[in-house]
Amino acid sequence: MSPILHALEKEKSKLSQLERKLAERILASPGDVVHMGITELAEQCSISPATITRFCKVFHFKGFPDFKVKLAAELAHSDAAPQDGNSSYQDIVAGNPLSVIVEAMQANHLASIRDTTSLLNIERLQAVISLLCSARRVDLYGMATSSIVAQDFYQKLVRIGVNCTAFADSHMQITSASSLAAGDVAFAISYSGETPETIDALTCAGASGASTISLTSYGSSTLATLAEFPLFSSSLEQGMRRGDMASRIAQLHIIDILFTGMVSSKFGDFIPKLEHSYLNVQQYRHKRGGSMQ
Repeated sequence: MSPILHALEKEKSKLSQLERKLAERILASPGDVVHMGITELAEQCSISPATITRFCKVFHFKGFPDFKVKLAAELAHSDAAPQDGNSSYQDIVAGNPLSVIVEAMQANHLASIRDTTSLLNIERLQAVISLLCSARRVDLYGMATSSIVAQDFYQKLVRIGVNCTAFADSHMQITSASSLAAGDVAFAISYSGETPETIDALTCAGASGASTISLTSYGSSTLATLAEFPLFSSSLEQGMRRGDMASRIAQLHIIDILFTGMVSSKFGDFIPKLEHSYLNVQQYRHKRGGSMQ
């Protein structure tokens, strides 16, 4: 199932009665829907075109045309993908041979990156990159596994001289968010989009005047709705045994895209800092190693 259809299925119970009727129609025959106009679909579902537009906005599309384009692209990719048993995420199974585990992990991570890439909004990504490049200060928030992703971004940003902080402690997140102002950026990471501590930190940052960015799994969530610039990773990974493996890879995929986009857009500023930090690490690490011999 495509990321969009999966999100519709997952969020269906949270929708209004009219929106649920629309979701069921799309899920029943997505290939037909991508060829319909908004009026035709509205008539088939006995709803108004405004309901369809509102429905698309709930799932972070600009409108029905944007929704159709993205859905059609995912359906085309699904049709073209080889059906070799590795196209869906595989859970941990007792007694699996190591060779099978290696293949399963590879398939899960590749699927996660592919599904996340299909969800990317290039215009929004560019806006986020521009925002991060010009920020006076960047706060990074994340709990548990998401804090690891936040720390990865922190280490990247520090190397190019960006003034940033990354706290896994919820009290420190609020403390730091309270000191933000216009010109600052708060970046919150939560796979579910419903982590209370992360929601509180981003809410506080927004109230302080900072621009807000979120990174969540695709779908409707509190954090994505709260952020000015919501970014999405694949939401197809399920099963409590995995330890958020593929989802972490998906989030790191987006972090790498943002970092590379920042360095590429301000190459003359960031590359010298990147090289300088690298050379200093090499110099002092070798000096330390020499003194221990």
